Amino acid sequence: MDNTSYTPEEPIAAIATALAPSALGIIRMSGKKSIELLSKLFSRPKALLEAAGNTIVYGWIKDGDKKIDEVLVSVFRAPKSFTGEDMAEISCHGGTAVITTIFNLLLKNGFRQAERGEYTFRAYINGKADLTKAEAIREIIESRTDSGRGRAAGRLAGSLFEEISSIKKLVVDTLAAIEVEIEYPEDEETIADAFDRAGIVEAIERLKNLRDSWKSEKLFQDGARLVLCGKTNAGKSSLFNSMLKEDRAIVSDIEGTTRDWIESWISIDGIPARLFDTAGLRATDDYVEAVGVERTHDLSEDADVILYLQDATQKVNKDDLLFLKDFSKPVLFVWNKIDKLEDSLNDADNSKIAVNVCDVSSVSKKIFLTDEEKKLIPSLKKEIYLSAKKSDGIESLVNSIKDILTFGVDTNREQAGLGSARQKTAVEEALKCVEHALVAADDNYTLDAVVQDLEDSLDYLGEITGEVTPDDVLGSIFANFCVGK
Repeated sequence: MDNTSYTPEEPIAAIATALAPSALGIIRMSGKKSIELLSKLFSRPKALLEAAGNTIVYGWIKDGDKKIDEVLVSVFRAPKSFTGEDMAEISCHGGTAVITTIFNLLLKNGFRQAERGEYTFRAYINGKADLTKAEAIREIIESRTDSGRGRAAGRLAGSLFEEISSIKKLVVDTLAAIEVEIEYPEDEETIADAFDRAGIVEAIERLKNLRDSWKSEKLFQDGARLVLCGKTNAGKSSLFNSMLKEDRAIVSDIEGTTRDWIESWISIDGIPARLFDTAGLRATDDYVEAVGVERTHDLSEDADVILYLQDATQKVNKDDLLFLKDFSKPVLFVWNKIDKLEDSLNDADNSKIAVNVCDVSSVSKKIFLTDEEKKLIPSLKKEIYLSAKKSDGIESLVNSIKDILTFGVDTNREQAGLGSARQKTAVEEALKCVEHALVAADDNYTLDAVVQDLEDSLDYLGEITGEVTPDDVLGSIFANFCVGK
């Protein structure tokens, strides 16, 4: 969106629902005279023109004397609308032909196709939403778990805006006190004694909390990469299906069934994660399978957590250890097929052995990694015991993955958190300015120097909410929205 040549209030229209067969489709309009323009295509123009805000009018969309579809039109009057302008939304039948016909009819009769994020942009420029709320809308649309949605909903409800406003007030109150001191100076032993530091110290702590919140918020937005790897027939595809709770990957006793990787999004206790099922590791003359094995190596290098599967009825060999020895990413060594282990051990030892996947102490020492083997896996975090076929032990695996992903990250915070890298950068710059203001005071700089630092911090905080925002920043934010939002 070119903000330098943008024309506010120009009538715009967009298809707001997915263009696919469905029960209903929604086409939304906004801008000056948008309701009047729509009335010319409506079977009951007077009823539409006289409709109050937040009401619905029944009728037909018409192209001349030709009826297109029976619809409901929701009417929103400025300033009590999402964009702050007159708005209307057509609820029509969800056939793609119907939706596109109505939309093209609007474009021929005074409306322009909306750009990405233009409705939210208009809400921003008309004072209906600040930038933190605008970005929260995109976060909600893109959220992959309920936890991610909930965090974004908090920012949409104003939690981050309120926290930024509260911090700004601390800075502004300090500035006001300094300005009084500049106008009416009194004898002070040092510049640092010329104003109350408590407000600035509190602002610094709260800015640090906001800065630190980004690591957690980013995890819930971007998610993590989990790679299932191991020898052929170790049960990777069975575990993949078990974690997805659906039969997505082909499961077979034939080695080399998975010849390339497949992936799907899952939730690790609210944290979105891309789970990769990869080709089994083995030497092969099959070119396609060999390429799949090479891709397993590449995916593992980019993983946040490597889940290395080992058949619990088989011994670990040097190939397993050689594959894992060079990785710096956290490794969970997963002993699979525990359900088969009892029979295997009983046959070998002629004695009754009970295995409980939920109790590591009951697992036979025959399937623990030795101390020597552990030394060859420098990034090993834990050994897990499960049966992918019976979905036993999956909870333990999920908890272990979460422990790794959230190590050193406060995921249970109740305070406001940052929603974008842009916000984090602005908070970091504001924090530097406020911290430098205290240094300047302690080093007995002039009060004017302290004032400059505090004013600079207010500018950076203003960038977060949109009070001070360059055009290129706006373009970057709203270009990531979908059309119709």
